[in-house]
Amino acid sequence: MNAGTPGPGAAHTSSRSAILDVIRAAGTISRVELTRATGLTAATVSTVVRRLIDEGLVVEAGRAESTGGKPRMLLQLDPAARHAVGVHLDHAGITYVIANLGGQVVARWRRPGAGADDPRDVVARIAAEISATVARVGVDPEHLLGVGVVSPGPLATATGMTLAPPVMQHWAEFPLADAIEDAVGLPVLLDNDATASALGEYWSGGVPTGAVCAALYMGTGIGAGIIVDGTVYRGRSSNAGEIGHVCVDVDGPQCWCGSRGCIEVFAGPGAVVARAAEAGIALPGRSVSEDFAALARAAARGEEAPVRLLGDSARYLAAAAQVLANVLDLDLLVLTGASFAHAGSLYLPVVQERLSGGFFARGTHDVRVTISSHASEAAAVGGAALVLQAELAPRAAGLRMVVDTLTEVPAGPGVA
Repeated sequence: MNAGTPGPGAAHTSSRSAILDVIRAAGTISRVELTRATGLTAATVSTVVRRLIDEGLVVEAGRAESTGGKPRMLLQLDPAARHAVGVHLDHAGITYVIANLGGQVVARWRRPGAGADDPRDVVARIAAEISATVARVGVDPEHLLGVGVVSPGPLATATGMTLAPPVMQHWAEFPLADAIEDAVGLPVLLDNDATASALGEYWSGGVPTGAVCAALYMGTGIGAGIIVDGTVYRGRSSNAGEIGHVCVDVDGPQCWCGSRGCIEVFAGPGAVVARAAEAGIALPGRSVSEDFAALARAAARGEEAPVRLLGDSARYLAAAAQVLANVLDLDLLVLTGASFAHAGSLYLPVVQERLSGGFFARGTHDVRVTISSHASEAAAVGGAALVLQAELAPRAAGLRMVVDTLTEVPAGPGVA
């Protein structure tokens, strides 16, 4: 690395955060390798590492194999040193996780959703659940960094949902962050579910350092989170990636967002379930997510009508994936969210085929398509990762599109 050329550490707010992030990504790494990876001086690395060891965040994990000289001491995070809570708030269910410093989930659980309940009652339930589970799994409350709460967008990071899906209209403009912070007694960060799921993939090691990645998220709706070299692209108001609301038919059906012909109207789980009901397919009828899961199981068994319905949805999702890949020049596309946990194996080949033949830069490189290893709780894992990154490895800048150029500029509050 040439003198004066910023290394990966330049994207972080401090040398401390840069070193923590590189250790997290590497698993184990020596001080010499840290110096090369971050572009920081050996003296700075040595000083910061000593402080991190004193704080209990980093431990020495033995020596590497000798290559002729004295074996180098390896460093790694102490995963039990800090924890964060992630909460995915949805009308159909509330998913919770507690994750350690390395991004591994140490507790996960799901409870009934927000439904039509008063938001204040739901917040009280969330606080009680967190308190009881922290005590049950033995996490030291003093080592809890905070709570990341994620929900369907669009969101205002200081408050909550500004435009809620039809089933959650009573949450619009509710002061979500303040209410949960008051109830739990911990700092609270908000994000939309798709963006959080992408960050969760990165923090838990599912996205290689340097990759341009999109997490195509399908829960009860459709969205995308975008990661560029470890930094989340959020947009002006932290609502980037709403690929489900790209128009594919200007005269198409009305969408809840106020537009017409959105991909979500044709491909979303609600649309698939509605068409199944019109076709006379018997479904549990308790919620869209349960009905969609039942259709996915029927399609996996080869039942003709469900196969056709999910195939139609998959073709629209594949078109959304092609848009993301062409606009962002992706390396990696991760299918995630509860609906892909049920039906990802049915969607994956359709998306991959579309990208193999329709990705504009396919002559230069491929786009790898995978299904998240924790698709069912991806948003909650992302909520915990939001806290971990903000507290331990904050980035100095977010990415904002300027005309047709990707330029790194200072971003607003809430940017990871």
